[in-house]
Amino acid sequence: MNFKEALQQQVLIADGAMGTLLYSQYGVNSAFEGLNLTHGGDILKIHQAYIAAGADVIQTNTYAANRIKLNRYGLADKTKAINEAAVSLAHTAQIAAEHRVYVLGTIGGIAGVTDTEIEPLTAEEIDAGVQEQTTYLLQTQAIDGLLLETYYDIDELKRALKIVRALTDLPVVANVTMYEPGVLQDGTPLNTTLQDLATLGADVVGANCRLGPYNMSRAFESVALPKTAALAIYPNAGLPDVQDGKTVYDSPAEYFENYSDTFRQQGAHLIGGCCGTTPAHIKGLVAGLQSRQPVTTKKVTLPAAEAVPTAADPRQHDFLQRVQHEKVALVELDPPKTFTTAKFFRGAQALSQAGAGAITLSDGPLANPTISNVALAAQLKYQYGITPLVHLTTRDHNLIGLQSEIMGLHTLGIANILVITGDPAKVGDLPGATSVYDLHSVELMQMIKKFNAGISPTGRNLQEKTNFAVGGAFNPNVRNVERACKMITRKSAYGADFIITQPIFDVTKVHELRLALDEQGITTPIFVGVMPLLSFRNASFLHHEVPGIRLADDTLVRMQQAEVDGNEREVGLQIAKETIDAICADFNGVHINTPLRHHEISLELLNYVQAKNTVSV
Repeated sequence: MNFKEALQQQVLIADGAMGTLLYSQYGVNSAFEGLNLTHGGDILKIHQAYIAAGADVIQTNTYAANRIKLNRYGLADKTKAINEAAVSLAHTAQIAAEHRVYVLGTIGGIAGVTDTEIEPLTAEEIDAGVQEQTTYLLQTQAIDGLLLETYYDIDELKRALKIVRALTDLPVVANVTMYEPGVLQDGTPLNTTLQDLATLGADVVGANCRLGPYNMSRAFESVALPKTAALAIYPNAGLPDVQDGKTVYDSPAEYFENYSDTFRQQGAHLIGGCCGTTPAHIKGLVAGLQSRQPVTTKKVTLPAAEAVPTAADPRQHDFLQRVQHEKVALVELDPPKTFTTAKFFRGAQALSQAGAGAITLSDGPLANPTISNVALAAQLKYQYGITPLVHLTTRDHNLIGLQSEIMGLHTLGIANILVITGDPAKVGDLPGATSVYDLHSVELMQMIKKFNAGISPTGRNLQEKTNFAVGGAFNPNVRNVERACKMITRKSAYGADFIITQPIFDVTKVHELRLALDEQGITTPIFVGVMPLLSFRNASFLHHEVPGIRLADDTLVRMQQAEVDGNEREVGLQIAKETIDAICADFNGVHINTPLRHHEISLELLNYVQAKNTVSV
């Protein structure tokens, strides 16, 4: 009897976690899949322990055995060998078993894992990894089916399923993973997702990981029995704890046993365990089954209807409206490093009254601590009636903190955000500080846009939609501007409503940027950066020490001569105005970086930009 036939006739018990057991032995920095080649005996013992506990189905130790994830450990060139070894070990345990055991070749979700510090993986790169690993698993001719597991991104899972289905007729199990019981991270109900996966050709559809038995059971109450597929349920062993620096799961096997028949009654034909589960938990699942007979009918409990998120209060992103038909300058004003804020607010008032589209507030510039830009933004908005544009870095906030910041900004009515990665902590005043970087900037843009749809990153209904205008940063100070402009296209695809560039100190770069944007058909509003130079020393520092900034040779020569002539500030201001002339010839948007909080200099440049609107009229 093959795996598919067995599933139709009886409830099968699958194995539990592999990584949990290996983690307890080898720690978090180990490439668990690489152990197939170096510690195969330990992998074999785990397979045998699960079979002895009563598992009818075991999975290969290949969850992360794709080229992308293995590359993090320098094992990409061993992708084929690792997959082959994993299948061989599982097959060895299979043929030695005293009862019929089926082997599934496991392929885990990839999205969110990067092999570069620059940008997230593309769908094409992910799909190539799935296709390669599937091919290696199938070439062994020693597996009874394939298991696609731990997919948070439903689009990724659907693509993977199509790839796998095109390569084999073997049974395929497709398991999604939820943050919230009963709903995917994009807000799609679990029931809808599983029915879709069945339609796409999965033989078994279900969920694994993240949720313990209680919440997994809740999630499946609203799942109808698919017409063309069986159901699978693989819960975690409850919530993890941290003891002595290690992640542990304390949920007893007896608790798991209590849910075994509940899962069967909810329609599961395949029941196993995920993170934290051990052979003892699987033995509990076997003991808890009151019957091996799959249920054929089920009463579905529909979830309570949730309110449709309401649209946010109308807020005009005025500078984005204006930049379509006139010259608009945004002015960056760094938050103070001390509690003396009077000069900051005076400067912001003067700039706003002169017509600044928004006051942009950096977030720890050059990794130096300042007063919270969110706190200052709230004061600007409500005490002075000034439009703030808040920078939000991925350097200083983990995933939890970023979501809290976004929700807080919306609650404060602050609707303009510039998403940036942020300078590494080691370059600032506190080099021992930790840089987080849980997300790339484009991923944070994508997250904010989900809030605009009224959905949290976990899929939770937020009951209200945000209304953020999200900007992205761009550095035109590179050799090949045309190639670099592809990043603007990418950021626009992820949701960027506008782009702010690094300061330009070479007017030829301005025209190069315009040509490149036109060539690629990029229409996203661009605010091109300009920063007035205060002195030759200031210019030299920016050129040699600040990442992403390069000055033209002529600019350096002029500032050096100005040092001799004693008119550095005047020459620096003149260079900035020449740059603005070049910018305004090709763009409507200007971003003025205030040098060392000298707002009076930015004010002069702002008036210079504003005068161009009068001339054009």
